[in-house]
Amino acid sequence: MQSETNAAYTRAKTFKAKIIRAAVGAMFFMAGLCFASWASRIATIQQKLSLNDAALGGVLLALPTGLMISLPVSGWLVNKIGSRRMLSVALIIYAVALIGLGSVNQVFYLIVILVCFGFAGNMTNIAVNTQAIATEKLYTKPIMASFHGLWSLAGFAGAGIGTFMIAKSIAPIYHFTIIASITTAAVILCWKNLHNDRNKNAETPAFIMPDRSLIKLGLIGFCSMICEGAMFDWSVIYFKKIIMADKAWIGAGYTAFMLTMASGRFIADWFAHKFGLKRTLQLSGALTATGLAVAVAFPHLITAIIGFLLVGFGVSSVVPLVYSAAGKSKTMSAGTAIAAVSTISFVGFLIGPPTIGFLAGAFTLRASFTFIAIMGSCVTILATRAKLDN
Repeated sequence: MQSETNAAYTRAKTFKAKIIRAAVGAMFFMAGLCFASWASRIATIQQKLSLNDAALGGVLLALPTGLMISLPVSGWLVNKIGSRRMLSVALIIYAVALIGLGSVNQVFYLIVILVCFGFAGNMTNIAVNTQAIATEKLYTKPIMASFHGLWSLAGFAGAGIGTFMIAKSIAPIYHFTIIASITTAAVILCWKNLHNDRNKNAETPAFIMPDRSLIKLGLIGFCSMICEGAMFDWSVIYFKKIIMADKAWIGAGYTAFMLTMASGRFIADWFAHKFGLKRTLQLSGALTATGLAVAVAFPHLITAIIGFLLVGFGVSSVVPLVYSAAGKSKTMSAGTAIAAVSTISFVGFLIGPPTIGFLAGAFTLRASFTFIAIMGSCVTILATRAKLDN
């Protein structure tokens, strides 16, 4: 009788864990869908506001500006109100800001709303990763990377929906309103199954200096996100100018990178569980460096595609595993630790693309991609020297 009761309790506990995981996963997907929806219609909005490429580049700086503004307060706020409330409010604001982006008729308002979009996007990022850390504790194996895989999967879905909307000549305002409505409905439906981690008695200092272990995790994320940011912005240009691919193939490297980055996140948890965090990060850095070295040393279509496939696998697991490790900090709360590591890491994502542009101007584009390969090697070196739990 006792064994039957224990078995029933175990089944109920497992079912509850799956429901929570599904709810948190849905929030990752919605966040990715919002971002991908915006990205898919940038060209449409550029044409609508008659912006040249230089002007658009200046306007797009508003997005990381909003993100950077949010970083100093995100760790404090997630402790103050809890990640469930912060995620729900931030994701709805993220979705509403998307509608604003689709309705703007002036550049000034586009900049203002992009700052808000970036601010809400990073608050969502911190909160949803804090939720993921709490969910991971319900399991005996890592599951963080699979959540990030859902974000990447949403990127493909958002791009596909955007392509359909453009083909049907549907204005961004209507496209974004649909996405925002779906996102808001998802938040409402998932609310009760998200972790209620608010602690009214928790002390919430405005700033806490991260310890050395968190700084090292942040530096690992920093090096990997330099590579990731550069691949997002420069893959197509590399295939066009260095590989000199036909027009139909200039996006092949970017597509290869995105495919392996997304799929890699669904196997990273299994790999990390089997071989340990340190070895996984060491291999990730080695794959990134090797892939870029192949693309630089053998600048031909097939070899470059193979190289970019390796880079996608390389960067896929680093950020989710670094966030997972940060969430287990013994000196800071999960939300504050993730915010600290995210702050250090995301600087790499922001400075990567302009650094590549500077190096390409001073030397060559192939030389700048060699620099990215060095950053991949740094992931391996830092992971080797860091004290990481396996």
